[in-house]
Amino acid sequence: MIDIQRLRVLRAVAEHGSFNRAAAVLRLTPSAVSQHVAALERSLGSQVVARSTRGVTLTPAGRIMVGAAESVAAELEHAQQQVSELGTGRTQLTVATFTSGGRLLLPGAFAELTAAHPETVLHVREFEPEDSLPLVRQGAVDLALAYHFDGPLPGRPGSGPGLEWTPLMDDPLHVVLGARHPLAGREVLDLAELAGEPWVLGCLKTEAYLRRYAEQAGFVPEVRGTTSDYFFARSLVAAGLGISLIPSIALTPEIPGLRTVPVGPPAPARHIGVAALGHHRARRQITTLIGALKRRVAALEDE
Repeated sequence: MIDIQRLRVLRAVAEHGSFNRAAAVLRLTPSAVSQHVAALERSLGSQVVARSTRGVTLTPAGRIMVGAAESVAAELEHAQQQVSELGTGRTQLTVATFTSGGRLLLPGAFAELTAAHPETVLHVREFEPEDSLPLVRQGAVDLALAYHFDGPLPGRPGSGPGLEWTPLMDDPLHVVLGARHPLAGREVLDLAELAGEPWVLGCLKTEAYLRRYAEQAGFVPEVRGTTSDYFFARSLVAAGLGISLIPSIALTPEIPGLRTVPVGPPAPARHIGVAALGHHRARRQITTLIGALKRRVAALEDE
């Protein structure tokens, strides 16, 4: 029989990358964490982590067990919610979202959900995808409105299987410039044309994405400002600090004195969708909400 506490400890080690950091989060000593992992390895007859001076990494067996730990945590969370709902007739639904997507898509979708399922009690938590997707796997939130750039969904080593991704829309990034900028009148811009420009960016992931595309275009961008808010980034562009790269859904409300120009191919874009577990106690509500989000996207595309 595998000890659930040992799985919980292994999951923390995988998430934080060392025994010491996992111990701090779990309020255990590093020695106790090491003992839990060693005991798990003895019970399995297989090594679950590879230890080095730089920390620990999961072995193939360790990745399997962390996936199991995620599933167990999700099932226990769902069971606790079901017990708390007994006798009330009401279903709790917790939605994680990133800011710009939630602002644009969720209010109308929530109205449709509550009309179809008035017994549902909604909770909203704001997280970036690298945080919200693990929470879905763990059962701490029921679904996540999230995004990713090129490549797979964001996550961390050892994240378990079972996550269903429903694409909703592509969200192309645009160059935002001052209205008097020499390139403000263009219909489309290549990033290579912006090699000498200073940049102000609305999030760290956009900066990483810009640097990757700029490298392909043959230059290193000069980043003068990075914020966690796209509206603030556009305000700084209006103040003359530089230019910016902004997702299309974050271009409202308008700021006077700015121009927006699409980026030529290969055009960078965020891919927005919904993540949920395949088997879920609130599947009817989740299906309704995903359908409402799709209809909201379709209505925006028709505008």
